[in-house]
Amino acid sequence: MPEVTAEPTAQGREAPRGGWQPYHTLWAMLMGGWLFSYADRTITGPVVTWLIEHDHGMLGSASHPHALGGLIGSLFFAGYMLTQFPGGYLGDRFGHRTMLAVSLLWAGVATLASGLMSGLIAFVVLRVLTGLGEGVFYSNDRSLIAQRTPPAKAGLGMGVAITGLSIGLTIATISAPYLIDWGGEVFGEEDAWRMPFLVLGAATLAFGWATAVYMRRIGGPLKATGSTLRLLGISAVLCAAVMAVYLIADGAGMPSWGVAILECVLAFVLIGAIFARRSGRLGAVSRNRNVLLLSFAFIAVMWNLWFFSFWSVSIVADAAHSSFQNAALVATFNAGAGILGFPAGGMLSDRAKARGWGRRPLLIAFTVVQGVLVLVFAAYLQTHEKPSLWVMSVLLFVSSLFFNALQPMAHALLNDVVDAAERGAAFGLFNLVGEIGAVISPALSGTLFDHYGSWTNAVYIDGALMLVSAVLYMLIREQTSRA
Repeated sequence: MPEVTAEPTAQGREAPRGGWQPYHTLWAMLMGGWLFSYADRTITGPVVTWLIEHDHGMLGSASHPHALGGLIGSLFFAGYMLTQFPGGYLGDRFGHRTMLAVSLLWAGVATLASGLMSGLIAFVVLRVLTGLGEGVFYSNDRSLIAQRTPPAKAGLGMGVAITGLSIGLTIATISAPYLIDWGGEVFGEEDAWRMPFLVLGAATLAFGWATAVYMRRIGGPLKATGSTLRLLGISAVLCAAVMAVYLIADGAGMPSWGVAILECVLAFVLIGAIFARRSGRLGAVSRNRNVLLLSFAFIAVMWNLWFFSFWSVSIVADAAHSSFQNAALVATFNAGAGILGFPAGGMLSDRAKARGWGRRPLLIAFTVVQGVLVLVFAAYLQTHEKPSLWVMSVLLFVSSLFFNALQPMAHALLNDVVDAAERGAAFGLFNLVGEIGAVISPALSGTLFDHYGSWTNAVYIDGALMLVSAVLYMLIREQTSRA
C-alpha cells in the first residue's frame, strides 16, 4: 500500500492577525515558482511568432506556420496535462513539498535544453518533457497552501501565490524581443531564438534549488530520490506516447487541431488505466459531482488562458499591423492584469464565504463579465480595419482582470468541496480536465488564423466558451453557512 505523507503543519497556521506569518513566506516562494514555470512555458509563443515572422527554417517555411506553431504549444500542454493527476497522487504519497521542488528543477533543466536543440522534432520532445515536469506543480501548490494556511485565508493565499503566473507571463512576453535581440548579438541571427530559453532555464534552475532548500527547512528532508525516479518512469512512457501520436497523426496528414484532440484522447485513456488500478480514493474524487462540474467548466478557463498567452503578440501585431516589440508591449496588458486580479479574486471569495454568501455567486458573475468582454473585443477587431493599440490594451486589461480574479475563486471552491485526504488527487483531476482547453486552443486557433487570415473567429469562440462555463458553475452545490 502506498504511504500517504502527512506533511507537518507550519507554525503560525492559526496565528493571530497582524505581522508576517510563516504561511506568507510560503505564498511568496510559491509565487516565485509560478513566475518561473509560467515564464518558461509562455516564452514559446513569442518565439514561435518571431520564427514565423522571420521565415526561420524551423517554422517559417511550413505551408501553415501558425497551425504548426500552435501545435508545438499544444504538445507542451499534452505533456503538462498528462502529469496533472499522477502529480497529485505522487504529492499525496511523497509529500507536496518534494514534488514542488522536483518540478521546478526539472523545468529549469528542460528549458535550458530546449535552447540547445536544432531540429524541430528534438525541440518538440524537449517542450513535451518540460510540460511533463511542470505538470506536477499545480496540484501540489494548491494542496500545500490549503494545508499550511488558516482556512479563512485559503482563497487569498491561492490568489497571491498564483499571481506569479501573471508576473511570469508579463516577463516572458515583454522580455522576448530584447532577449532575442541579445541572442542575435551573441549567436547570430539564425540562432537568436535560443537566448530566451537559455536565460529563463538558468533562472528557473537557480530558483528551483532555492525552493528545495526552503522546503527542507519548513518540513524536513525531501523524498526526492523516490519521487524523481517515479516521475522519470512515468514521464518516459508518457513522452513516448505523446510523440508517437504526433508522428503517426502528422504522417497521416491530420490537421493540427486533430492531433491536439487525439492527444486529449490519449490522456484520458492513460488516466483511465490509473483509475482502473487504483479505484479507492481516486475513484471517490472522480465521482464527486462538484469536482467534475468545476473541472469541465475550467476547460474554458485554460482555453482562454493559453489562447491569449500563446497568441496575444500575434493577435495585436496582425490586427494593428504593429511591430513585434509594440505588439509584445500591448500583450503585457493581458498578462499583467493578474497581478491585481489574482489576489483580489481570492480575497473577495474569502469574504463572500465568511459572510455566508458562498464563493459560487461571485465566480459566476466574474465569468459572465469576462466572457462578454471577450466578445466585445472580438466585435471590435471585426469592425475596425486597423484597431487602436490603446483600445486593445484597455479591453485586454479589463477582461484579463476579471479572468484572473475568477481563477482563485474556483480553486478555493474546489478546496471546499473535497476532503483533505483527497486534495492532491482532486486538484490533479481538476487541472487534468481543464488542460483539454490548453491542449486544443493554440493549435485550433492557429489553424483558424491560417484559414481565415484573421484572429476574430478564434476570439469569438473563446468568449462563447467562457459563457458556457458560467452555466456549469450554476449547477454546483455549495454549502453557504457563515464561517
